[in-house]
Amino acid sequence: MWVAALLLATLLGTGLVFLSPDRYAGKLAAAVSAVPALGSIYMYWVYLTQYGGTGNALLSPADIAFGQQIPWITLGELEVSYYVGLDGISMPLLALTTVLTTLAIVSAWTPIDERQSQFYGLMLFMEVSLIGVFSALDFFLWFVFWEGVLIPMYLLIGVWGGPRRKYAAIKFFVYTNVASLVMFAGLFALVFSTDLTSLSLPAMAEAFRTASGLPTIAGVNLMTISFIMMFFGFAVKVPVFPLHTWLPDAHVEAPTPVSVMLAGVLLKMGTYALLRFNFTMLADTARQLAVPLAIIGVVSVIYGAMLALAQRDLKRIVAYSSISSMGYVILGLVAFTPYGMGGATFQMIAHGLISGLMFMAVGVIYNTTHTRMVGDMSGLADRMPWTVGIFVAAAFGYMGLPLMAGFAGEYFIFQGSFNAPTLGGAAPVLTSLAMFGIVIVAGYLLWAMQRTLFGAFSLETDYEVSPAAFHDVAPLAVLLLLVIALGVAPDLSFAMIQDSISPVLEIGGGA
Repeated sequence: MWVAALLLATLLGTGLVFLSPDRYAGKLAAAVSAVPALGSIYMYWVYLTQYGGTGNALLSPADIAFGQQIPWITLGELEVSYYVGLDGISMPLLALTTVLTTLAIVSAWTPIDERQSQFYGLMLFMEVSLIGVFSALDFFLWFVFWEGVLIPMYLLIGVWGGPRRKYAAIKFFVYTNVASLVMFAGLFALVFSTDLTSLSLPAMAEAFRTASGLPTIAGVNLMTISFIMMFFGFAVKVPVFPLHTWLPDAHVEAPTPVSVMLAGVLLKMGTYALLRFNFTMLADTARQLAVPLAIIGVVSVIYGAMLALAQRDLKRIVAYSSISSMGYVILGLVAFTPYGMGGATFQMIAHGLISGLMFMAVGVIYNTTHTRMVGDMSGLADRMPWTVGIFVAAAFGYMGLPLMAGFAGEYFIFQGSFNAPTLGGAAPVLTSLAMFGIVIVAGYLLWAMQRTLFGAFSLETDYEVSPAAFHDVAPLAVLLLLVIALGVAPDLSFAMIQDSISPVLEIGGGA
C-alpha cells in the first residue's frame, strides 16, 4: 500500500496545484512534493532496518519489499495487473526522485514567474510518472508510466524554455518516442515467441532466461536482435554516443528546475531500464556482447568529456558531462561483477545528486547575472560566496574528490571492470581509457570555474550581483550534504544495491 499511497498523494496534489492561484502554486507544490519525499525517506529507513538483503525484485519476487498486486485487465492471452514493489535497486532511485523533485520545485520559486500553477502541476505529474517507473513490476503498467514522463517534460521545455524551446521540445519528444517504439517492438518479439501468460516483470525474466528454440533472422538469433533493439531504445534515454544529440538542446532550452530533473532522474530511467531488461532478463546475451557495449560506454565517456571541454555555456558544459558520466554506468554494467554492476547502480544515484546540484547552481548564477557564458562574467566569488562555494564543492565532486559520492561510484566501477571476465583481455585497456576521462573532466571544470568565479569582478550584462536568496541556496546546501553523506558512508545505499545485484550475477554462472 505504501507505493499506492505515494502515487495517490502526489496525483491528488497535482490536481490541487493545477487548480490553485499562481501566487500560491509554488509553495503548495513544495508542500505536496514533501509528502512523497518524506514517505520515501521513511520507506528507505524501513527497508534498511527491516528488509535488508531481500534480493532482486525480478529474480526473487517472493522477497519484494512494499509489494502489491491487483488484477487489472486482460490483453488477449496476457494478464495485466497493478503490480508494484521495490528492492535495493529501485528503492534508492525512488528516494532520489522524490527528494530531488521537492528541491527542484523550491529552486523554481525565483525563475518561474508565469503560468506557475501549470508549471508546478506538470512537475508533480512528472513525479507521479517517475515514481511509477521505478516501482512498477508489470510491463504494461511500467510502460504507461514510462511514456507518461514524456508529456510533462515536452510541455515544460516547450512552454517555459528558452528561445529555441519548440525545437528542443520536439527533438526530445521525437527521439525518445521513436526509441520507445523500437524498444517495445524488440521486447514483444520475445513475448510472442514464448509461452508467457502474464506481463509481470518477474514472469518475463523467468520466461526469457529459459527460452529455447527461438527463431533466427538472417542467421541472427531473435534474442540477440531483441537485445539490440531494446538497448537502442534505452540508450537514447541514457543517452550514449551517438544517440545523445537531443540532450544538450533540451538542457540549454529547459528552465533550470527542469534541467535538474532531466539530468538528475530522467537519464536514470534509461540506465535503470537497461539494468532491469537487458542485463537481468537477457543477461547471457549481454555477456556475449559485453566488449562492444563497453566500447560504447568508453567512447561516451571520452567523447562527452571532450565536447564539454569545447563549450562556453555553463549549462552545455554540465549537459555534455552527463553523457560522459553515463558512459561509466554502461562500463560498470557490462562488467558483471559485484563492484562493477553495484558501482554502476551507485553511480546513478551519485550522478543524480551531483548533476542536479550543478544545474541548480548554474541556475542560481543565471538568475542573478542573466548569462551563462564563460567570458561574460568573472569574480563572482566575492559577490555570491555561498553559491560559488557550493558550486566549487559540486565541481570537485564531479571530478571524483574522495569522501564525495562521485568518487565512490567511479572507484567501484573501475575496481569492478578492471579484471572483468566478460571483457577478457580488453578489460584493463577499456578501464584505463575510461579513467582518463576524469582528467578531461578536471580540465573543463577548472577552466570554467577559474574564468567565471574568480579574479577581478566583471559582468557583460547590466545587472546588480548580490548574494542569492535563502530559498535559492538552501536546496543547493541539502544536495551537497547528501553528496558528502553518500561519499563518507556509501553503504547507506551500496549495501542494499549489492544485495539486489547478487542474483543477477548468478545468472549463467556468475562472475
